[in-house]
This record gives sequence, C-alpha cells and structure tokens, in this order.
Amino acid sequence: MPGWGDKLTPHLLRHFCASELYLGGRALIAIQEVLGHSRIATTMRYVHVQQTRVEDARVAGQQRAPKRLEGLLR
Repeated sequence: MPGWGDKLTPHLLRHFCASELYLGGRALIAIQEVLGHSRIATTMRYVHVQQTRVEDARVAGQQRAPKRLEGLLR
C-alpha cells in the first residue's frame, strides 16, 4: 500500500483485509469469525466491494438458475 503514509491505521487494515478476503472468495461468515464480529451486519460494513463484482455475481446467478430448474421440471 505505497503512498498511504500516515493514513495507514489498524482500522484501515481491517477494512482492507476483510475486502481482500471477500474478493479472494472467502465466505462472509468466515470473515465475520476472523474479525470477531458478533453481527454479520458489522462485517458487511467492513467489506468494500467494487460494483462490477456485484454485477458479476448477479449475472452468474442468472446463468445458474436455469440449470437448477432443469432437474425440477423433469
């Protein structure tokens, strides 16, 4: 994190690590446990996700839905 200088604090590192874990594919529940939060809502505030990640997840879900329904329709 070059160039962050005096802005680098333990609190900022927690946000950064939570976001990196999430982007790396870790489950939100696992990140909650690592951070020691009692409420998942707190963990959700720590995780900063790029908008494209949210859109990618929506598209992936839409692509999986028909495959899951195939087994129910037969």
